[in-house]
Amino acid sequence: MSGSVRDFRGRICYVAISGADEAVFAVKFAVMKELLDERQWRIYLGTEANALGYGGIAAVARASGASPATVTAGAAEAADPEALAVPGPGRSRRDGAGRPKADDVQPGLRQALDGLLEEGKRGDPMSEITWSVLSLRDIARQMALQGFTCGKDAISRLMHEDGWSLQGMSRVTEGKQHGDRDAQFRHINARIAEYQAAGDPVVSIDGKKKEQLGPFHRPGRSWRPAGDPVKVRDHDFPDAKLGKVTPYGIYDIAANTGFVSVGTSHDTAAFAVNALRLWWRAEGASRYPGARRLLVTCDAGGSNSCTGRLWKDELAALAAETGLEITVAHFPPGTSKWNKIEHRLFSHITRTWKARPLMTREDAVAGIAATTTCQGLKVTAVLDDAEYPDKVKISDKRMRYLEERVLDRDRFHGEWNYTARPAAPQEPEPAPAPGPDLEALAALAGIADLPALLHAAVPAREAARDYRLALARGRPRIKDAGGGVKKLTPAAAITAAACRIRLGMTWTLLGQLLGTWNTTIRDAALDAIPVLEQHGITAAPGTPRITTLSALHEHATAAGITITAITHQATQTGTKTDDTPEKAK
Repeated sequence: MSGSVRDFRGRICYVAISGADEAVFAVKFAVMKELLDERQWRIYLGTEANALGYGGIAAVARASGASPATVTAGAAEAADPEALAVPGPGRSRRDGAGRPKADDVQPGLRQALDGLLEEGKRGDPMSEITWSVLSLRDIARQMALQGFTCGKDAISRLMHEDGWSLQGMSRVTEGKQHGDRDAQFRHINARIAEYQAAGDPVVSIDGKKKEQLGPFHRPGRSWRPAGDPVKVRDHDFPDAKLGKVTPYGIYDIAANTGFVSVGTSHDTAAFAVNALRLWWRAEGASRYPGARRLLVTCDAGGSNSCTGRLWKDELAALAAETGLEITVAHFPPGTSKWNKIEHRLFSHITRTWKARPLMTREDAVAGIAATTTCQGLKVTAVLDDAEYPDKVKISDKRMRYLEERVLDRDRFHGEWNYTARPAAPQEPEPAPAPGPDLEALAALAGIADLPALLHAAVPAREAARDYRLALARGRPRIKDAGGGVKKLTPAAAITAAACRIRLGMTWTLLGQLLGTWNTTIRDAALDAIPVLEQHGITAAPGTPRITTLSALHEHATAAGITITAITHQATQTGTKTDDTPEKAK
């Protein structure tokens, strides 16, 4: 097996084995290395080197890839019976072998580490749970400033020995809990069991978070050809042109079916109840043909809030329309995750949408409709593109009617548990008395064709008003904030200005006539007076000054014009309050 070779200087050197035999040894060593620990591997190489004799150490080192020093040490240990003694269970080195631990050679290191961790500790010091805001490298740098040499691996070992570990946050704390939280859960479960035993429908409802339409990133991964991911925008800034959609879900607990209304307007109570209405028309009425009542479980906030007036008003309308007694059971605040729709419907819709941008409203609807599970879940999705204005107010009078005639609140937490019963429609409020004929009042001021004047003067008056307000606020108007309780119509403002110019009527009298404050009349008419003067409506010599209603009626009688009582037709966007001046009789 032995032979000779020439080194780089041309000298003849003897080797223990030939090149071919050395390759065989290399294969054997590669297999054995995976089966032995460090000590066993070293002694095994030494035994092979001793067996080969002269040149064996170099040959084994070349074939195994180990250093000649390692093979030499193994050969010495293989020839020493004492060295072959087992070091102990779980050890591959003798006691004292290897690099010494940093805390063994640097007295005070562990104490310094404990002090440093105490400075970076967070949490209640009396609690069993605390944490550190320092990273391992930060701790190693701080230790180096104190004169200790230790790497992040040594820091990690010492911290683990002291009971530290690297952990994330766990979202398990539910915050402040209501005292009757568990009692409400038991109440809801009892009502669900009661309705299901009677064969009546029970649904869980909620609104899913709004989704941005367009090429935006969505979490998750999907199978695609290698190197061809779906390309989306690098930032998820909202795009008003593309818009958003708001899915509102209805989950039928007994049938294990979902119904989702995908809205494009505001997420209001009207939108939520309309989703319930669409479900009843499409599926509920045919699935429960004899049902006379419906149980709805939902959380206590959002568009179906337990304190929302519009929510109860819309439920009353749905109850009257369908003839159903709609019982609502709200989950206590902070417990919406227990609503069944969250983990039986919405979670599966999120899975269907993963790694898939919602380019259009139709994509969102199709993705929801394609949601299924191995437990048999089927989902229907519809698009609701109706407009649902926000900030709709329900009057106190309407709420008193609902409380007296429609809502039946449970004795146990009536704010969470109540029933909307079908009731006769509320009688409409009596129509107000006929308002004044503004054209007659304008004719008294010498204006023969009020519509023509309005067509010519209103745009100019609005432009002048916007310019004056822009100068006052220092910038153009951002958006229309809406009128107050009594905002004059353009026709009333033009007529008031004409009466001020031609008849000399006081602001107080005009306020009485039009049912609003004299300052409101003044502010609206001052913008119109310059515009009317441009159309030739100016004060004439001998202009009367009318300050009372009796003087106005005398002047109108002399002109052959009848002035009737003034009502709210001259104002818009509001209702009369207790502070509104009384109108002329």
